[in-house]
Amino acid sequence: MTSETSNIKPLIYIILLNLLGAALISIQYGGINLEAVILTGVLCIVSIVSYVVVYVAELGDPYLFLIISVLGSVGCIMQTRIKPEYGIRQLKWFLIGTACYFAVMLGYRFMSRWLIKLLPLYLGLGLLLFIATQIFGKTSHGAKNWIDVGGVSVQPSEVIRILFVLSLAVIFTAPMPEGLEAKIKIKPKMLRLLSASAVTVISAAFLLLQREWGITLLFFATYFFFLYVYGASRFYLLLNGLAAAAVAVIGATKVSHIKVRVDTWLDPFADASGKGYQITQSLFAIGEGGMAGRGIGAGSVYFIPEVHSDFIFSAICEEMGVVGGLAILMLYFVLVYRGFKIALSCTNAYNKAVAFGISFILGLQTFIIIGGVIKLIPLTGITLPFVSYGGSSMLTTFAACGILQAISGMKEELTDEIQ
Repeated sequence: MTSETSNIKPLIYIILLNLLGAALISIQYGGINLEAVILTGVLCIVSIVSYVVVYVAELGDPYLFLIISVLGSVGCIMQTRIKPEYGIRQLKWFLIGTACYFAVMLGYRFMSRWLIKLLPLYLGLGLLLFIATQIFGKTSHGAKNWIDVGGVSVQPSEVIRILFVLSLAVIFTAPMPEGLEAKIKIKPKMLRLLSASAVTVISAAFLLLQREWGITLLFFATYFFFLYVYGASRFYLLLNGLAAAAVAVIGATKVSHIKVRVDTWLDPFADASGKGYQITQSLFAIGEGGMAGRGIGAGSVYFIPEVHSDFIFSAICEEMGVVGGLAILMLYFVLVYRGFKIALSCTNAYNKAVAFGISFILGLQTFIIIGGVIKLIPLTGITLPFVSYGGSSMLTTFAACGILQAISGMKEELTDEIQ
């Protein structure tokens, strides 16, 4: 196989995927579906143009956006199948997200020399978003995590998670000011650990006030990941683990909507028509799909509440089968693998930490939401990246991957070429 053929082959697969999706949706609606045709054409054009730009301009890893395009295509197809209006809206967010992807990539490359010096900005902006959510936020499903901006609902915690990663990357990699150790009489490693702990605890406190336990789990797990990677002692890890476990127990026993989620996770069939309705319908849908699925449009996805957002993976498994669900999982695996490969190949300490953190969050977020819908862990309400319906989640995930793309393209800071 020539290099030219291998470079074009992924695009052919994406085009075929979109054409197949449009055909199946049209069959569902008994004729050519205009929304599906528009969606298919735009997705194909965006995927081809973006890949060509990255490949020809040598902007780094050429596979990142290809993986995102496939996930985005599956998301748009499923949203259109559920409700054409959702598909068109998802397509709009995908287009805006693509622009955000390249804008963040270029901005990160241009600002790369100064980003490690912007810790006060990351912390200040994050604190401002927390306070704004606390004051102006509206409650949804028990959590106060949305703000209306110009008639559009946004979730500030989606932006804060990126700022959180950037902050921890600075804390663990930035050079210590000269003479600081002598003044405060604390070893640099311990100072980094205490600083990271302080940022995490303050962030968690705001999230708990807003009753946003899913994002709290994401933050704490990311914090533990950084502690492990940067050599925290076993005692320090144990101490933090016990503190996190204590908070989790309090939440599971004292916070009403968390207690409901834990109870329905342990035995959803105890109240299958009430509190356990959502998860039981999800399990029924996955079981009905079997290995090959019932076909797009042939499932009963409307019985699952919030199927377009929290439970989109259940719909995929019902209509594309376990094989389709595993294919989606493999795409996320490859995406996270590419992120970790970029991090391991990078010699710049700060960029390495950022790439590690973003890759970990992408992988963990995928695990949390899929684990919830298959009853492996309690439900959290976190979205499935690039597939679930949602604007703020889509844009911030595109921005995070744009940072990975930027880091992969900084050839002078890579130990080997990303192949």
